[in-house]
Amino acid sequence: MVEREDLSPPVAPPRAEERLIPARMLNEVVYCPRLYYLEHVAGEWEESADTLAGKRVHRRVDAKASAMPPPEALPEGLKARSVTVSSETEGIVAKVDLVEAADGLVSPVDYKRGTPPQAGRYPGDVWPADRVQIGAQAMALREAGYRCEEGVVYYAASKTRQRVPIDEAVVADVRAAVAEARQINELKTPPPPLVDSPKCPGCSLVGICLPDETNALLGRSRERPVEAPRLRRLLPSADERHPCHVQAAGAMVGKAGEQIEVRFRDGTKQGIGLGTISHLSLFGKVHVTTAVLHEMCSLDAGVSFFTSGGWYVGTLMPHSDVNVHTRIAQFRVAGDPVLSLPVARDLISSKVLNCRTLLRRNCREKPQRALDQLRRLADEARRAISLESLLGVEGAAGRVYFEAFPRMLAPVAADLGTFVFEGRNRRPPKDPINALLSFSYSLLLRECHAALVKVGFDPSVGFLHQPRPGRPGLALDLMEEFRPLIADSTVLAVVNTGAVQEADFVRAAGAVALSEGGRRSFLAAFERRMAQEITHPVFEYAISYRRVLEVQARLLARVVVGELPEYPRFLTR
Repeated sequence: MVEREDLSPPVAPPRAEERLIPARMLNEVVYCPRLYYLEHVAGEWEESADTLAGKRVHRRVDAKASAMPPPEALPEGLKARSVTVSSETEGIVAKVDLVEAADGLVSPVDYKRGTPPQAGRYPGDVWPADRVQIGAQAMALREAGYRCEEGVVYYAASKTRQRVPIDEAVVADVRAAVAEARQINELKTPPPPLVDSPKCPGCSLVGICLPDETNALLGRSRERPVEAPRLRRLLPSADERHPCHVQAAGAMVGKAGEQIEVRFRDGTKQGIGLGTISHLSLFGKVHVTTAVLHEMCSLDAGVSFFTSGGWYVGTLMPHSDVNVHTRIAQFRVAGDPVLSLPVARDLISSKVLNCRTLLRRNCREKPQRALDQLRRLADEARRAISLESLLGVEGAAGRVYFEAFPRMLAPVAADLGTFVFEGRNRRPPKDPINALLSFSYSLLLRECHAALVKVGFDPSVGFLHQPRPGRPGLALDLMEEFRPLIADSTVLAVVNTGAVQEADFVRAAGAVALSEGGRRSFLAAFERRMAQEITHPVFEYAISYRRVLEVQARLLARVVVGELPEYPRFLTR
């Protein structure tokens, strides 16, 4: 069956066992089975410089799509571009970049961005994955009635055409790849990562796959992670894009060309390049146009909404095709205390130990009693026999921690009288420190919510924080171990450096909230903290806190689906 290529975005075929396997997927099965699973079974994808370059190569080909005549009317010298051809017998479908005809024969031509392998390394001097892909195209053309004896792989970087005879060996390799693809389609967890492979650094899904990290945690690396000085840092340490926060009352956020344009009440406006925004956060009475919402979703960025007082309301995120197996496993674990308790224990014990570390680092006089109590409570959290007892341990640790919290305030801040802290209170906060803590927790909750959605979780179904209407339980779970490291440390930074002062708060009816200027100062400090690079305590490479949240969310997903035995806690020293 042959037809003109539909240039609209492809729609994923149903996951039935008998579905046709696209030839480009067979390429990935041969190249890396885990890549195939993540992209085509789990539905995960992330662009890279290489994938964008590959799209440009194929865009030039697809732009000249032409009709493919039937076999009996095949003209000499035909060059038909961007043609779809399928084989029910072989179970494959292929989009052929170019079909050339000569002497009654047709040859599929597949365009590749890179260069061929070293001469003599592989049969036909083409990469094995490319050989299978061009073979699948040829086999589909044969079933459609065309005579096809060879295919051509064109490598754009070297401008070379490599001919591939379609012999029995190629046919056998294609059929083996189809069989393997069908087996992978039925898996509930991805195939194991390649070990120390040179393929990984250039892979667009390396930040999703986490090959070296997963192998290290499973003990599959050539060197044990404890002995190795550090793993390869295959993913970028930080996102090149940054969040955009708009909080001016009455501001209008619209789209102007390739920019987000913020128009203020006084008639001034400010433009921000769309490609530089990772997320848009709107506070209070800020208006936004439908065009901006569409654009942010198309960029996989999303828009978050906060009240004027800084309470997190919710997030508009783009439609996600991320692995449904992750959510199925999440609901299964969340509904079974035997499965959810170990994850919850890890998260709470990490939180308690990180609170202890923050006190040890920042108190003017070491609060040894509190440090000892927190150490003991962290051990109790690891041994908790139920979620109820674990929540009791968490509450006890919180009381110990916040009793010692004032000792981390600089003397100059404490002497001003503005930042007197007598314990944690909220809804509403009754003093500036609590107002700062609540706002910081709202910002951190938004970051955790976004990381979980990106990974494929449902943020509302937690393991420690049980389902409750309107509560993002899993986002609250994930943020536990990062409360002291990100939120509390940011509060200490703005107070102890004088970045936020008495004039930055509004007091009314016994409640305290940040003013617009105070929020602006705090947002700047929070973003500096999120962008700060630290050494990951498990993998020992430099990475920003914002990237850490994504990595930990992905590792949590690996635990939930059963790929990893336990959650790797994020503990600072």
